[in-house]
Amino acid sequence: RRRLGVAERAGVGWRSPSPPELCRSVLPRVPKEKPKAEAAPKPRQAPTDEAQMAAAAALARMELKPKAKLPSSQEAIKNQVRKELMAEAAASEKGLSAEEEDPPSPDQEGAAAPSVSGVYFICPLTGAVVRKDKKEKHIREAIRSYFSVDPVAASIMEIHTFNRDQERVRVGVETMAKYLDNIYLHPEEEKYRKIKLQNKVFQERISCLEGIHRFFQAIGFETKTLPVPGQGKKSKQTTEEYYVLKEEMLTKLEDLKDYKEQLLSSEPVRAQLDRQLSVFKPSPEAARFELPNDFYNLTAEEIKREQRLRTEAVEKASMLRTRAMREKEEQREMRKYNYTLVRVRFPDGYILQGTFYARESVSVLYSFVREALRDDWLPFELLGPGGLKLTDENLAFNECGLVPSALLTLAWDAAVMADVQASGEEQPASPLKPELLSRVQTLS
Repeated sequence: RRRLGVAERAGVGWRSPSPPELCRSVLPRVPKEKPKAEAAPKPRQAPTDEAQMAAAAALARMELKPKAKLPSSQEAIKNQVRKELMAEAAASEKGLSAEEEDPPSPDQEGAAAPSVSGVYFICPLTGAVVRKDKKEKHIREAIRSYFSVDPVAASIMEIHTFNRDQERVRVGVETMAKYLDNIYLHPEEEKYRKIKLQNKVFQERISCLEGIHRFFQAIGFETKTLPVPGQGKKSKQTTEEYYVLKEEMLTKLEDLKDYKEQLLSSEPVRAQLDRQLSVFKPSPEAARFELPNDFYNLTAEEIKREQRLRTEAVEKASMLRTRAMREKEEQREMRKYNYTLVRVRFPDGYILQGTFYARESVSVLYSFVREALRDDWLPFELLGPGGLKLTDENLAFNECGLVPSALLTLAWDAAVMADVQASGEEQPASPLKPELLSRVQTLS
C-alpha cells in the first residue's frame, strides 16, 4: 500500500511484482566470481617466540598430568571427599591403626631410584659436604678440634651454636659482657675479678649455657674454693666455688675487651645447604621425581600416613571443598616440607637441577640459573606448571606451590634474543657453562 500511494503521488502506475521478481528484490545479489589464477603456495613461517613458549608450557602440562584415570561422577567425588575427611579426622585424633598395612618403602625391591640420594650441607669450618643427619655431629667435632687453634673463638662458637634458645643465649651473653666490662673499667677492685658460681643470676643466665665454662677458662679465669666473707672467727668456716681472674690478665685488659666484643658480635655456625647442582640431557622423564625422606618435615610414621593418603587422593580441582578446608590444607602443605628439588628445562632440552629450602625466595632460583649461564646478562623468565610466569621473586617456593619438587621452563626475552641473532655472532650450542656440560648426566 505504501508503494501504491507513493506511485500514485508520483503520477506513475504500479503493478504487483511476480514471484520471480519478488525473490530477486528480496534476496541479495551475489556477484559472480571471476576465475583466479592459481597462486603459488606461501613459504611456511617459523613459529614465533610466543608460540614456542606456549608449546613449552603445553609440554609441561602434559608431563605433569596424572596418568591414572580419575572418577568422573559427582557421587564418586563426594564419596572420595568423605573418605578423605574421615581418614584425616581419625588419624589426627586417634593415630593410625596398627592393623593397617604399611605402604611400600622406597628402599624395597623394585622401587624407583631417588632423584637425589639425600639433602647435604657444606661445613663452613672444614668445607666438607656432609649429609643432613651427620651435619650437627660434624660441626661439633670441627669446633672442638678448633680449640687447639683458638680456644676463645672455639668456645664462643660453642655458646652461639649449640644452645638452641637464642633468647637465652642473648641474655647470658649480655650478662657475661657486663662482668667483663666491670673488670675492664675497675681493674683495681678485687670484687669484680671474682664470680661466685652459686650466684642466682650466674646460675640462671650463664651457667646453663653450653660452652660457657670453656669460655671462662679460655679468657683467663680459674676455679678456686674461697671462704665465704663476713663470717666471724668463732663460726664454722664455710667455702664456695668462684671463678677468679688470673693476675697476669690484669696486664691484658685490652684482650678482655676484644673477647667481650667477639662474644657479643658472633653468630651461630650454620652449615650451608649444598645445591647439588646437576645437569641432565633432554629427557621425557624430567617431570618425574622420587624424593628421599630428607625432604619431608615429618616423622617416619607421618611419612607412611602421607603416602597412604596420596594413594587415595583424587584431583583436588574437581573436589567439593570449602574455603576453610582448602586453607587448612594449604597451611599443612607449607609446613610439610623443609626442602624442594627444582628442575629448570632450557629451550634446547637440557635440564638444570638444584636443591633449595622450601621457605627460600624464588629470587635465589633466578640467581642459581644465572650463575650457570655462559652469558649471565641474558634476561629470561621462568614458567611454572601451566605456563604461569614466576614474576614475584620475593615469594617463597612453598608459597608458589613449588614443593617438594617442580619442573620449570626457561624462556628467553624475545626482543633481546632477536638482537643477538641479528648481530651475526656465532652462538654456542648451549647457553650453559662448558664446565657444567662437561659433567652432564642422563636422567634415569
